[in-house]
Amino acid sequence: MTSLHTTRVRRRRLGVAAAAAGLFATLLTAGPAAATPDPGDHPAIGKGLSASQEAVAAAAIEDGEIPGVDEIVHSDNIEHLANIPKDALKGTNSDLAFQGKYAFSGNYDGFRIFDISNPKSPETVAQVLCPGSQNDISVSGNLLFLSTDSSRSDNSCASTTQPATEKSSWEGMKIFDISDKRNPKYVAAVETACGSHTHTLVPERSSVYVYVSSYSPSETFPDCQPPHDGISVIKVERKAPEKAAIVNFPVLFPDGGNPGAPTNPGVSKTTGCHDITVLPSKDLAAGACMGDGLLFSIKDPENPKIIDRVQDNVNFAFWHSATFNQDADKVVFTDELGGGGAATCNEEIGPKRGADGIYDIVGRGDQRKLVFRSYFKIDRPQAATEVCVAHNGSIIPVKGRDLMVQAWYQGGISVWDFTDSSKPTEIAYFERGPVTLDRVTTAGPWSAYYYNGYIYSNDIAKGFDVLKLNDRRTDPAKRVRLPELNVQTQPDYFDN
Repeated sequence: MTSLHTTRVRRRRLGVAAAAAGLFATLLTAGPAAATPDPGDHPAIGKGLSASQEAVAAAAIEDGEIPGVDEIVHSDNIEHLANIPKDALKGTNSDLAFQGKYAFSGNYDGFRIFDISNPKSPETVAQVLCPGSQNDISVSGNLLFLSTDSSRSDNSCASTTQPATEKSSWEGMKIFDISDKRNPKYVAAVETACGSHTHTLVPERSSVYVYVSSYSPSETFPDCQPPHDGISVIKVERKAPEKAAIVNFPVLFPDGGNPGAPTNPGVSKTTGCHDITVLPSKDLAAGACMGDGLLFSIKDPENPKIIDRVQDNVNFAFWHSATFNQDADKVVFTDELGGGGAATCNEEIGPKRGADGIYDIVGRGDQRKLVFRSYFKIDRPQAATEVCVAHNGSIIPVKGRDLMVQAWYQGGISVWDFTDSSKPTEIAYFERGPVTLDRVTTAGPWSAYYYNGYIYSNDIAKGFDVLKLNDRRTDPAKRVRLPELNVQTQPDYFDN
């Protein structure tokens, strides 16, 4: 267990900006941001800092502007209940899914299953070695789905890295039977164009549709050819998952999508989607697709239909993920500025870049439009060594309010209120200090999700965290219980 304590009240002065600015410029000189830019199974080692930059960070710790190395700080309304460090799987921790008393933790080396029936003391049930970044994970019934987005020698869990330029290389979706949580069994694999960076489930009674998001094609990749302007749709029969197959590849960008630089400097060219969130109760989906944000209908899940499309060529570099509010009249899109590899929470970058964009959904039916309202970004300064950017989060289910918990890598975990979409406010936070002061390090929470009364977080470096909110604004959510949660398949929280 990690020692738990709160340090002095953090000052809001962004005193580390000068050190971070030069480093950030260096990291982005190659062009627009790209999410998880590493071609293999593990992120690249971060760039070192100069002695003067280290001194600035050390001074910021001394002055109370940022926490000390690995020091835990949090608001008074959050408790840190538990931390379970990495064990057999040493790779980067990634996404989370939930079912009953179990949490499923993705890792670049495979996945881990926790028994969370006692949130103060989670217990490891199983660890499955199956390398292949980034192992985005979800569950439905007796099936577990795992994304492979690095080029492998074959589709087995014993595969090794192999160049994407080789035709025999494999990337795509893996499917496991988890009817026995202590002994998951690998039952099927489906190869998909450009792999599977993330995926989203659209569950039905006898089958599951899987929307596979991937991007960055190349003429040198036999199985990932441009233009890659859509998503793979896989159909999986629950009683016969071994028959899983692609049933459609809908084109989402008939015009090619956002052209990116040089037309739109600093913006990623759209060559596919990074992540999709569906709201099955409303037959809606929101797509975060590199240079574009999408709203589409999934009344026919095999044939999603675009309703509206937006761009932000001023402040958004890479549309990373999306979250609906419960009433489906708002969408929060995140911008992964720097591709999860740069320090962006500082004065030089400012409050509008590497942030959330809040959009209202106005109108009816196929005439609905996404209308921008505001940005939200944590205002707690981070060291020049701390990779910090908007990342994965979920709704906290409280009727009449729009509340969200969200991961910010080394910016920690933020709980915020966007009931007024023009004036979002943070109401709670939890974070650790820098992992180190001598080089940029990718660490901190990859995902932070609310499930059955608790916040669960997968820290890239430090392991699995459990937090508890104690706040009158969020307390009603403790009464909402779900049998299963894949955050990218948003439930109707008040119909369970």
